[in-house]
Amino acid sequence: MPTAVHFGAGNIGRGFIGLLLHEAGYDVVFSDVNASLIGLLNSTPSYRVIEAGAGGAEKTVTGYRGIDSSADPDALVAAIASADVVTTAVGPNVLRFVAPAIAAGILARPVSAGPLAVMACENALGATALLRDEVLKRAPAEEVGVRAVFANTAVDRIVPEQTTDGLDVLVEPYCEWAVESAPFGAVVPDIPGAHFVPDLAPYIERKLFTVNTGHATTAYYGRLAGHATIAAALADASVRAAVEAVLGETAAFLIAKHDFPAAEQQAYLEKTLGRFSNPAIDDSVERVGRQPMRKLSRHERFVGPASEIAESGGSTDALLGAMGAALRFDVPGDDEAVTLQAMLRDGADIPAEVMGLSPADALYDGAAATVAAARAAL
Repeated sequence: MPTAVHFGAGNIGRGFIGLLLHEAGYDVVFSDVNASLIGLLNSTPSYRVIEAGAGGAEKTVTGYRGIDSSADPDALVAAIASADVVTTAVGPNVLRFVAPAIAAGILARPVSAGPLAVMACENALGATALLRDEVLKRAPAEEVGVRAVFANTAVDRIVPEQTTDGLDVLVEPYCEWAVESAPFGAVVPDIPGAHFVPDLAPYIERKLFTVNTGHATTAYYGRLAGHATIAAALADASVRAAVEAVLGETAAFLIAKHDFPAAEQQAYLEKTLGRFSNPAIDDSVERVGRQPMRKLSRHERFVGPASEIAESGGSTDALLGAMGAALRFDVPGDDEAVTLQAMLRDGADIPAEVMGLSPADALYDGAAATVAAARAAL
C-alpha cells in the first residue's frame, strides 16, 4: 500500500488532505510538533470527518499513525525516505521549518524508489515552489532533482473552529484540490480526490482572489459591524454589498487575465457566497480574519489583485475599502493584529513595510490614503 507523509495534523490536515489521501488508499503518516495530538492519533484507531450542511456525509478515516517531529526526527526522515507522497498544511510561514526534514528524507531516499511527490497544500501562491527553494538550501539540486518532484497546488475547503475536543473534524461538504500536472510528466500520483491540471495559475488565482479575498473581506467588515460569525456577517445587507463589490472587482480582473467566461465566474462567485452562508458552519470572523499582516502582504488576496488592477487603470475602490477594514482588525489575541495596530499608532510606512509597495507602484497612493484613513480612525 502506498504511503503519504502529511505535515500538519490539525483540523485541515485531518479533515481535508489526510481524508483525501486516505480515500485514495494511502497509509497516512501525520507529522506534527504537538505531542499530545500525535499521542491521541496513535492511541485512536479512527476519526470522523463530518460534512455539515446540504449534501454532507460522514466519513471515517483509519490506517494512519503520527510522528512527533520534535521528539523523533529520525523516524520522520525514515518515513519521508520511503514514502510516495509528501504534503503539507502548516501555513506558508512554517514551510521553512519543515524543509530540513524533507531535505534529509529526500537525500536518504534510494534513486531506485522513484521520485517522491511533494505538494504544499497552503493558501498561498506558489507554496510548493517556496518549499522547494527551502529544501534546496539544505540539499544539492542534482540530488533532489533525481529523487523528488515538486508540484504547486490550489486547495479549497472551509474548516471552521471546532467546538469539541478529539480527532473528529467538522468541515463543509465542498472541497477542491487542484495540482499542476506538468512536473510529473506522464505519470501523476493516483489521488482521485485531486484534480491535475496543465496550468494551475488560473485555478490558484480564481480561488485566492474569490474565496480567500471574499472570506477575509466578510470577516473584516463583519467584525466592524459587530458580527461574531461569517454567516451572520454575510446576512447583513451592508456587509454583503461590500463583499460583492470587492468580488466584482476581482471577477473583472480574473475574466480579463485568464479568459474565464463571465457566466462561469459569476456562478463561481455565487457558489462561494453560498458556502460562506452555510448555517451549519459557525465560523468566527476572528478566525477567518487572523494574521492581517500576511493577508495584506504584496502577493496575497488584497494587494495582489489590486496592484495588477491599478497597473491596468482599473478601479480598486472596493479592494482598498476592504484593506482599510483589515487595518482596523483590532483583536488582542492575534499577534499580527496587535503589531499592525502598533504600526498604525507609531506612524510606520505600512504601504512599504506590510504591503510591499513603493511610490512607483500604481496602487501606492491609494494604499497610503487608506492607511491614513485607518490611522485617523484610531
